[in-house]
Amino acid sequence: MDAAEASARWCVVTGGRGFAARHLVLMLLRSGEWRVRVADLAQVISLDRDEEQGILGAAIREGQAVYASADLRDKAQLAKAFEGAEVVFHMAAPDSSINNFHLHYSVNVEGTKNVIDACIYCKVKRLIYTSSPSVVFDGVHGIFNADESMPYPDKFNDSYSETKADAEKLVMRANGRYGLLTCCIRPSSIFGPGDKLLVPSLVAAARAGKSKYIIGDGNNYYDFTYVENVAYGHVCADKTLSSEDGANRAAGKAYFVTNVEPIKFWEFMSLILDGLGYQRPSIKIPVSVMMPLAHVVEWTYKSFCKYGMKVPQLTPSRIRLLSCNRTFSCSRAKDQLGYEPIVSLKVAEENNRVVFPYASSESKEYIKDFDFAWEWKCCKNASLGRYEANNDSATTIGRYLLPVIHMWLHHYHSNGKNFLTNSTVLVHSWHAPCKCVWPQD
Repeated sequence: MDAAEASARWCVVTGGRGFAARHLVLMLLRSGEWRVRVADLAQVISLDRDEEQGILGAAIREGQAVYASADLRDKAQLAKAFEGAEVVFHMAAPDSSINNFHLHYSVNVEGTKNVIDACIYCKVKRLIYTSSPSVVFDGVHGIFNADESMPYPDKFNDSYSETKADAEKLVMRANGRYGLLTCCIRPSSIFGPGDKLLVPSLVAAARAGKSKYIIGDGNNYYDFTYVENVAYGHVCADKTLSSEDGANRAAGKAYFVTNVEPIKFWEFMSLILDGLGYQRPSIKIPVSVMMPLAHVVEWTYKSFCKYGMKVPQLTPSRIRLLSCNRTFSCSRAKDQLGYEPIVSLKVAEENNRVVFPYASSESKEYIKDFDFAWEWKCCKNASLGRYEANNDSATTIGRYLLPVIHMWLHHYHSNGKNFLTNSTVLVHSWHAPCKCVWPQD
């Protein structure tokens, strides 16, 4: 490390090529206060055209940003990436939609242990961890304006939530070790430009005529968070820990971060679809109908995954996420971190429409055959590579369950006869209502 580099203020963003992390990297570079080391799994960084011509490309050419290939499971690689850094923003995590305990534990828990050890070894001053509000969600009870006093549940909704909670505990317990100050940010349901999951999948579903379904009564409230506000919440946490008074207030604590504008989950989906010129969802499917199907899918996957069955998109944990209330108080973040959303939900929705041409072109890759079976293919840039979840197997399973679904629909829907005219479409794409609106923590 030369003298100029040693005198600069360096920070590290793990999972730096992920959705929210990219926005944090740009925010840090725009501030002019930091040189940024972007750490991720790939051997070399690959910039798209906009990035090459934008702030990140210029920063790399000028030495204000560098890329570091690092696997969270390799402590030596992390120590090399963290060398000389003042603060580490630990945002890396696997795709939350993959319910694989071994994967999540190895990355979220063991990987976070390595991050903490590497921070201590490299004498990093501050560690800001990207957690999740799902760490307090049991998958059964809705959450209304919860604050940070809400305890961890005895049983978690999925392995992602459980391991994120374990990692959060590790980070908070590490506060004060060898001078390291720590803080956890819990952003709720992230969306915005660069999102390769919510908007593209919603567009794909709408084009295929699969966005008409609502799971549950449609009255469950959610807190969504625009991605720029997520990045800003991390910056607020770091600035707070940088002062002695702030560190006394916030070090070793967790904070919910949202847009502070609770909205009905399905109303939010409708606003996006309206803005893109598509039909709003209107056909309500009771949770009592969907949950047995989800349990059958989950059981089938557990039985046949060893034979190559791909990860299904319709699972009990997702049905709970799509049908429960999940709202959180940001009072603590406002009072102790000075956090306020910098982009309102209305402006965020308008910004989201700007990315529609991109989402529209991407959606073509996800649609195989509109008339018969819709295959969802999600390739999300997670912190440790690209994880694919193809759901072609769900269509086959659905066909065998058609008679059972007919019976359920007759029993649960007051207008069963008319609704059954759409039941074949529902069976062929019964995973679509879940996946097309899957929120990101």
